[in-house]
Amino acid sequence: MTPVIALVGRPNVGKSTLFNQMTRSRDALVADFPGLTRDRKYGEGSYEGQRFIVIDTGGLTGDEQGLDLEMARQSMQAVEEADIVLFLVDGRAGLTAGDELIADSLRRSGKQAHLVVNKTDGQDPDIAASDFYSLGFESTFLIAASHNRGIRSMLEILLPSEEEREEEDRADRYPGIRIGVVGRPNVGKSTLVNRMLGEDRVVVYDMPGTTRDSVYIPYERQGSQYTLIDTAGVRRRKNVSEVVEKFSIIKTLQAIDDAHVVILVIDAREGLVDQDLHLIGFVLDAGRSLVIAVNKWDGMDPEDRVRVKEQVQRRLDFLDYADKHYISALHGSGVGVMYESVQACYESAMAKWPTNRLTAILQDAIAQHQPPMVHGRRIKLRYAHQGGSNPPVIVVHGNQVDSLPGAYKRYLENTFRKVLKVTGSPIRFEFKSGENPFAGKVDRLTPRQKVKKDNDEKKGRRPKKQRQKSLKR
Repeated sequence: MTPVIALVGRPNVGKSTLFNQMTRSRDALVADFPGLTRDRKYGEGSYEGQRFIVIDTGGLTGDEQGLDLEMARQSMQAVEEADIVLFLVDGRAGLTAGDELIADSLRRSGKQAHLVVNKTDGQDPDIAASDFYSLGFESTFLIAASHNRGIRSMLEILLPSEEEREEEDRADRYPGIRIGVVGRPNVGKSTLVNRMLGEDRVVVYDMPGTTRDSVYIPYERQGSQYTLIDTAGVRRRKNVSEVVEKFSIIKTLQAIDDAHVVILVIDAREGLVDQDLHLIGFVLDAGRSLVIAVNKWDGMDPEDRVRVKEQVQRRLDFLDYADKHYISALHGSGVGVMYESVQACYESAMAKWPTNRLTAILQDAIAQHQPPMVHGRRIKLRYAHQGGSNPPVIVVHGNQVDSLPGAYKRYLENTFRKVLKVTGSPIRFEFKSGENPFAGKVDRLTPRQKVKKDNDEKKGRRPKKQRQKSLKR
């Protein structure tokens, strides 16, 4: 479905200007006096291949009468039609009683609205937005529509990514939580699937390679929808000879992509082997939540159980966020408890967090441990927002982020995982830098200035202006 975005707000806050920027047109009339737009106007735009429809509306005041009352009805009708509502306010005029009335109307409508503070050019954006935080909106965007600033980053947050669109297609085909069961041949995957279903839905036979294709099985359990994906066993490449088996491996990798949660089945009698680690690598590369099921736990000696647990704990130390279950698929012991882990993994993988909360976590993390200095300048991380789900993607904007050390990135990941209570799912971070307004200006130096600059860099000296600032401090 093509998302529909409605622009609402008081007269003359810049709705039509934003409409023209988003649709890259001049379809909406723009002039510096209120009440110019009397009816709804529709336009089409696109961002990163995602099409969307924009509705420009007349200005609201909250106490309309006569013709203005009809305009208000048109605006609220646009709110009902929209998937996304952008509530524009004027950063120069500050918070007004009309803004508060409109915010109250949007809350009563039940639609999820986002606050957009326009006309922040020529002033500190944070100061311009400070008055409006009292309205209580979860997400706030700071833009300058007339200069086309902040609009692309806003659309990046609001519009679904390509991965999210693919997820919607999968959800239509396979309802509920999709659980992929993977592992080496003959570790008990199909037996586990049958135990989870409560009936013999897939072929179980004591010979490796019985399952040749991935089997998708929708079912319901305790009022919740699930789709179990039983996959063919994946063996080491040198042991794969049949064309059919090679095709089965491809199907297994596709099933991992289709799943929300992957249950990796390990044979407790054989212990953890390298091929199990390769499969874990496939799951992590796909960004899927992971649950470890150590099968055939029944009948093992106490000494062997201790040895296997120590091996799993030692070799899977990097998966401390993934739940590990010791089960018997044949007898059913420990299988039912795995549903709790599956549910927790799914909720973490599909969670939605507001930009304000992610930015607050980022700022707290920076206050506890600042990013390092690079070339005499501190790396600055300004704000964070969510860029996708399954796995959760957190986009961090700042300066010099390309120089951010891996250790600091891991620190951020651990901090966000702890605060957001993410279980079983990896978290991916994307770091984006703002464009350098002075890029390319070095070419304007004279030849003599270039030679002096090169000599200073070789000697590790800072420019004169930077040295003067240091002395003043």
